[in-house]
Amino acid sequence: MKRLLFIVAFALAAATVAEAQPPSGVSRPSNEGSLTNRQLGAQLYAGNCASCHGLSGEGSTGKGSGRDTGNITGKGPPLRGVGALTADFYIRTGYMPLETPYEQPWRRRVLFTRREQTALVNYVASLGGGPPIPKPAPEHGHLAEGLRLFTEHCAGCHQVAAEGGYVTNVRVPTLKQATPTQVAEAVRIGPYLMPRFSQKAISDRQLDSIVAYVQASKKPEDRGGWGIGHIGPVPEGIVAWLLAGTLLVALCALIGERVRG
Repeated sequence: MKRLLFIVAFALAAATVAEAQPPSGVSRPSNEGSLTNRQLGAQLYAGNCASCHGLSGEGSTGKGSGRDTGNITGKGPPLRGVGALTADFYIRTGYMPLETPYEQPWRRRVLFTRREQTALVNYVASLGGGPPIPKPAPEHGHLAEGLRLFTEHCAGCHQVAAEGGYVTNVRVPTLKQATPTQVAEAVRIGPYLMPRFSQKAISDRQLDSIVAYVQASKKPEDRGGWGIGHIGPVPEGIVAWLLAGTLLVALCALIGERVRG
């Protein structure tokens, strides 16, 4: 019993220490605690971003001329003028940094601490101005309008249930983990191959409705029946056929027994 308690206590202590440590996998300064946010952002940028985006955010052209991430030719697009808007989306979703500039950005574990994220976003924004982080207000939106706009502009790739999908050579992410701010950011910047929607195409008021619908889609009400986790129309159809087929076979067997009797 004492041994079991010791093992549990050791595991909890190890988990606490691991939680206190910053995520590994990125280059960070050893004297981070003594740096100002501006200095920290500059050093994080130099160690994790400059190799693709240039020392001053001017971009970096690779030897190849093929289509890379974001439909950009070369190793990394320039960051001057993208503002806090683009930097905040790519950093806080874990889209950046990439292992190679040729892979599709994808949501993953964020490798920077919260302070590092803020410092890096502010540093990128300082490279050349640009739009700020949006502040959507889904509480002011309308679900019916959001459903209509999402169906018109987004459902072709993300499905009307915002579950994501797959189009030619591109994975389409689910929106279940996206925060209201990240949804608004994605609409305005058009990450990877997603189209960018200006305020003329989708106004801020309409964007509030889209965000409200995406938020509502995370916990849908299955008034029509069994949702089976909302895993998509094909698996749902397979389940329906299996259930219907099983019932049909059972009914045929029952009828056969009665005919023989």
